[in-house]
Amino acid sequence: MPRMGQQQVNQMEAGHVFVEYARDAMVANHRMARSINVEVYSRRLEMFRVTKTIDRWLDIPPRSYGVDRRNRRCDCRRFQTLHYSCAHVVVAFTKVSLNVEQFIDDVYTFEYKLHVWKNEFPILPNLSTWEVPLTTFELVPNKRLHKNPKGHPQSSRIHNEMEIREKSDGKRCGLCR
Repeated sequence: MPRMGQQQVNQMEAGHVFVEYARDAMVANHRMARSINVEVYSRRLEMFRVTKTIDRWLDIPPRSYGVDRRNRRCDCRRFQTLHYSCAHVVVAFTKVSLNVEQFIDDVYTFEYKLHVWKNEFPILPNLSTWEVPLTTFELVPNKRLHKNPKGHPQSSRIHNEMEIREKSDGKRCGLCR
C-alpha cells in the first residue's frame, strides 16, 4: 500500500473508517446483493441459505450458498479469505438487521494502516560501504535447459518403453514406407 497521503488524511477527517478498497468492495457487494434471495435456516444457529437469481435468463440454474454467522463462513469462501463481507453475507445479515460493517476486519481500517506507517525505517548506509562476501563457487549454466534457437522446439516429454523404436537402416519403399 502506498504511504499515507493527504487524500487518506482527508478521508479520515471526513469520518471514513475503512480504506477506499474496502469501501468500494462493500458498495459492489451491496449492488450484487440485490439479485440474491435469502432463506433463514436457523435463527438460533444463525445459518442462512442464499440463492443467486441473476443467471436465470441465461438458462443457468441458480446457485446456492450457505452462510454461517457464528463461524464467519460462506460457501463462496470470500468471507473467510478476504475478511470482509461478500454479497451473500451482505444480503443474509441485512435480512436479520445486522450491521455488515462490524464483520469487516480491522486490517481494512485507516487506524490499522496508520500503525503500519508509524514505524520508522532505518536509513541504508552508502552503497560503497557495504560488505559483500566473495563467492566461493562458480556458477555454470546447464546447457540442456537452453532453448533451441532455431527450428522446431524439442520435445521435453519423457518416453516410455512402448515408444522406443528399433533402429532401422533408414531405407524404405517410397510408396508404402
